[in-house]
Amino acid sequence: MRVAWVGGQGLRQFRPAFTQMHELAAQLEVSQVLLDLNALPDVPVYDQIWLTASFMPAVLKLPLKQVVIALSPRRVYNQLVVEGVLSAASWLIRFDVQFFAQAEPGLAWLTDDSPRLPELLREWAARPDAAPSPTDELAEPRVPYGQPTTAG
Repeated sequence: MRVAWVGGQGLRQFRPAFTQMHELAAQLEVSQVLLDLNALPDVPVYDQIWLTASFMPAVLKLPLKQVVIALSPRRVYNQLVVEGVLSAASWLIRFDVQFFAQAEPGLAWLTDDSPRLPELLREWAARPDAAPSPTDELAEPRVPYGQPTTAG
């Protein structure tokens, strides 16, 4: 199962989207997941609590064997969020969790460089909401170093 955040900068659909993802994974008895979080805005504290208290206990009941989290190390805030959620349940996690900065190398690892990988990548790129993964963005706005300022 490959999942990416396509909800834009708003988080109104965060919990419903993650709940739907869990329900689909349970229905399909998914054992491998690639979760691309590079486009996910910074996760607020209340949603972090929900992830830890409600979402993770449900995820731990899935027959997962491998999970890839695609999240650029430049997304420091969400990196800490994900690590915190995983840490809170670390003694109960029975599946392998790997981090990749981008989804494509994570998918290659997850599929063990399957001959189907180019086909899977084309399929993913052809979806209507496909956009380049914003792995170069920071969790906060860039400071315009070296740009002249106007005195007022």
